[in-house]
Amino acid sequence: MILLAIDWSAVGIKVLQFILSFSILVVLHELGHFLPARWFKCRVEKFYLFFNPWFSLIKKKIGETEYGLGWIPFGGYVKISGMIDESMDKEQMQKPPEPYEFRSKPAWQRLIIMLGGVTVNVILALFIFIMIMWVWGDRYIPISNLRYGVSVDSLATKIGMQEGDKILAVAGKPLERVGMTGSEIIMSEAKSITIERNGQQMELTIPPGFINQLNKNRLGGFTYIRYPMVVDSIMPEEKFDGTPLMKGDTLLTFDGKPAYFNGDLLKAMRNKNGDKDRPAHIAVTVLRNGKDTIHTNLTLIKGANYGVLYKDAEDVLGYKQINFTLAQAIPAGARKSVQTLTNYIRNLKLLFTSKEVKPEDSLGSVISITNVFPPVWDWQSFWTLTAIFSILLAFMNVLPIPALDGGHALFTLVEMVTGRKPSDKFIEYAQMAGMILLFALMAYALGLDIFRMFRK
Repeated sequence: MILLAIDWSAVGIKVLQFILSFSILVVLHELGHFLPARWFKCRVEKFYLFFNPWFSLIKKKIGETEYGLGWIPFGGYVKISGMIDESMDKEQMQKPPEPYEFRSKPAWQRLIIMLGGVTVNVILALFIFIMIMWVWGDRYIPISNLRYGVSVDSLATKIGMQEGDKILAVAGKPLERVGMTGSEIIMSEAKSITIERNGQQMELTIPPGFINQLNKNRLGGFTYIRYPMVVDSIMPEEKFDGTPLMKGDTLLTFDGKPAYFNGDLLKAMRNKNGDKDRPAHIAVTVLRNGKDTIHTNLTLIKGANYGVLYKDAEDVLGYKQINFTLAQAIPAGARKSVQTLTNYIRNLKLLFTSKEVKPEDSLGSVISITNVFPPVWDWQSFWTLTAIFSILLAFMNVLPIPALDGGHALFTLVEMVTGRKPSDKFIEYAQMAGMILLFALMAYALGLDIFRMFRK
């Protein structure tokens, strides 16, 4: 039943976006190791997108390097001669070092090689954010434009919110953009929010357990933008039993139920979709030209869909568009990069300091990452997410954990400070321990995602 309920076309688009984004990040990250290794005359034996235990999907040797495509889409690697890495090539390490090997190079060169991938990811994120600001600018709905307030769900009602409330601030911090309320509540571990109701400001207390549930729901079940349902266009196959609807009509009722706001219409349609014996016509009432009330009937098309398209929130409420020249986009993109990293660190910190933000509700595998992509192909969203993942990949890789770039860099820094190089045996054991830790974490995150799928 779960498989039948899945929109596989939307899943396919999400998967394709994930694969393309992930491939770009991995190839450029590994290129960040590959290029300095070649500059410093190291032999690079393999350059792979995805891992290839036992066999490769594609491989071709050019010069001294084998380039290939693995079959496990969890990363990629470059195998540099004389380096203890994912390949765990112990046989090579038992031989005397050769001039072309990584271990024969000065510590400062090895450090540059190890930090090359992280450096490329940072530069890539910065470049993408700059291009996004230059090409698309910064577009958002200001909080002040929510003149109809918000629609509330189960979590919002628990803290006393009502339909039409306007959220002004979280923990005393004024909000500027729509869509930031839930994440700001979690990141600041807010104890209260400020709302406006019927022209009066009031403070609502956030009770214990609320943040935990909001995080567990992935920000769902709280509040949504509230706006009138204004007709944008009519599908050609839609038929009317009565006066046809027109562009600009504002919906008032749907099948006898209130449907002025988007949340009301969704509820009315959901209830109707639940009926097996649905009528051929649905009675609707609209307001035309702000004064005339029109009654008509929609005819169901294709057995389930209603052939009326409504304006989206931006069209109804308005939005703010900030455009940038290329010179202006550079500092704007840099600020976006810093903001992305700062928010990620704030969220990561909560895993260790918050009583309500728990790892089992926050961690996710490739399934969670894939679900972040939209169900339709949108280049702005694609590049924005790619930039975000690039900066996060850089941060994760620079952590001083064996098997990550940061772990190798830490050992090299210790060598540069003390003048003593850790033994190959020590690095080998550290690499093995780090890989076990990372694979265990990946398996745990994958298990959590699978559990969430069946829990739904």
